[in-house]
Amino acid sequence: MPHTETPGTEAVPATRMRWWTELPLILLVYACYSAGRLVVRGDVADAVDHGLALLRMEKALYLNAEHPLNRLFTREPWIGIPADFWYASLHYLVTPALLVWLFRSRAVRYRAARTWLMTSTFIGLIGFTLLPTCPPRLLDASHGFVDTMAHYSSWGWWGGEASAPRGLGGMTNQYAAMPSLHVGWALWCGVILWKHGRGRWARTAAVVYPLVTTIVVMGTANHYFLDAVAGAAVMGAGYVLAPYVTRSADALKARFRIGATAVPAVSSGTDAAIVSDGCQTSAGERIPRQRQPEPRYGAEPGASPTDAGEGAPAPAR
Repeated sequence: MPHTETPGTEAVPATRMRWWTELPLILLVYACYSAGRLVVRGDVADAVDHGLALLRMEKALYLNAEHPLNRLFTREPWIGIPADFWYASLHYLVTPALLVWLFRSRAVRYRAARTWLMTSTFIGLIGFTLLPTCPPRLLDASHGFVDTMAHYSSWGWWGGEASAPRGLGGMTNQYAAMPSLHVGWALWCGVILWKHGRGRWARTAAVVYPLVTTIVVMGTANHYFLDAVAGAAVMGAGYVLAPYVTRSADALKARFRIGATAVPAVSSGTDAAIVSDGCQTSAGERIPRQRQPEPRYGAEPGASPTDAGEGAPAPAR
């Protein structure tokens, strides 16, 4: 009876993923991301030039939303302080929490979502390497930006150098502003909540979280608007490339398994054991050493049944 699948059911993944293999993989990718930000610092003069070029481009396109937002966040502590907490915390809490939630309750969708996130993160690391960019908060004060993280540092655990914990600001690359992975990861979270979340709250959070994150990174003077656009573009590129990454990983894994489980072939000079040992059981043939019937009286050995007379038994069929 042919097998039919019930409409609406999801296929179970062929290989069940285990947390003890997924966790080291995620930690490895994040370590590479952090180490890349630390090692690839770039030239400060080039980073400042790139930042000023982005600012001039935004002014020419009338996209300069950073100045009014930054003034608002600096003037109103009830907005600026929560925004600093948002920037310094949720980027490192919401994304891992959604990965764990997918792994536990949406296992069929987890691998594709994880591969998309990791691929986009590596693309972002390439951007940090090729285009070191000075964020607005590190520009000269004459450009009109205030570093709200330093302005409100007494309210949180961060210092005046970066969103890193106080005293550890020197261990991060402050010129890794392009693209904004704060915005990119927030967009990933929004898509995951929209596609796989249930209820109105999930859809609301899917829209609010990336939108507020985009406002926060500009209001705190950590990113330009074009950094946010680049962060979204990086996530789009990662989404397109993720299926190819998955197929390449599957092919590499299959090749490794085949090489590990290969059995040496039997040499041509070795005679394989034959079960029948020369016995032929085809229709019309006798089994070797089978007792042959004695010829009837008057019939010569080897004579056919017709030669032995009419009463001879019929040939085997």
